[in-house]
Amino acid sequence: MTDSLKYTGILKYKESLAQHTSWHVGGEADCYYRPDNITDLLKFLSSLPEDEPLTWLGLGSNVLINDAGIKGTVIHTLGMGAKMPELLLDNNNDNNNEFLQNSDEKSVLIRADAGLPCAKLAKFCASNSLSGGEFFAGIPGTVGGALAMNAGAFGGETWNVVEKVEVANRKGECCFRRPEEYHIGYRVVKSPRAEEWFIAGYFRFERGDATEASQQIKQLLRRRSETQPIGVFSCGSVFKNPPSDFAARLIETANLKGYRINDAEVSSKHANFIINHGQAKAEDILNLIHYISETVWEKHQVLLQCEVRLLGF
Repeated sequence: MTDSLKYTGILKYKESLAQHTSWHVGGEADCYYRPDNITDLLKFLSSLPEDEPLTWLGLGSNVLINDAGIKGTVIHTLGMGAKMPELLLDNNNDNNNEFLQNSDEKSVLIRADAGLPCAKLAKFCASNSLSGGEFFAGIPGTVGGALAMNAGAFGGETWNVVEKVEVANRKGECCFRRPEEYHIGYRVVKSPRAEEWFIAGYFRFERGDATEASQQIKQLLRRRSETQPIGVFSCGSVFKNPPSDFAARLIETANLKGYRINDAEVSSKHANFIINHGQAKAEDILNLIHYISETVWEKHQVLLQCEVRLLGF
């Protein structure tokens, strides 16, 4: 495999992934790497065999990892999240001006690394008197994960504020892509290129009021704490909302709140959350997901689509 002396990040073998996910379940990664920064990441990528299976992990909040673990290499981008976003006030501050033709005085461009938690992006926007990024406070993941699935909260969606993205391939090469190069929908982002991964996003926000933005974030987080289970082992929303309806309503009216398989339980506070009470396995959670889907279909004739990414299955 690779020589750990070449890199500044953390390289481990047979690393337990349960400790890196919000559900606290999952087996081991054959190889685990947590890069310090993008330069370190690119160097590591270029050293891997061309056929090495790659899996990317951020905050681990929207994934279910197999109890048997993940073959190949898991790249954990959270180590790249220490760097705060950069303000790019005009075209002269960016090396790729062709992507920034719509710049104006009323808006500001921000660059954020893939490993940055979305909550930090929201706070950064507020502290810099920018509006439009408040919804990121409700996304329990990283910028990279939000880009990969068009994550959203409180009526906002990630790609509505994306101006461009920076991607890397397994050769360690970088390039920029425009939103129009992707198929973007509700919790889905499809690229015509199979082996490119998001390493940074460039977001445009309107100038606003810092106090107002901070107050809005507080209100949104207060609403979340009132309606969603906080401080427990969960992954956020398990199912996508079907058109003109809510997954939580369908699950609740199917009388599934509190339904349990071993230590995995449908939350009694928000039916679209599954709680691990401490000893659940990935198999328990997956079986509960299947049971919910089957029951909702039998009750409502609605086929729920899973929002959670299944890794290693």
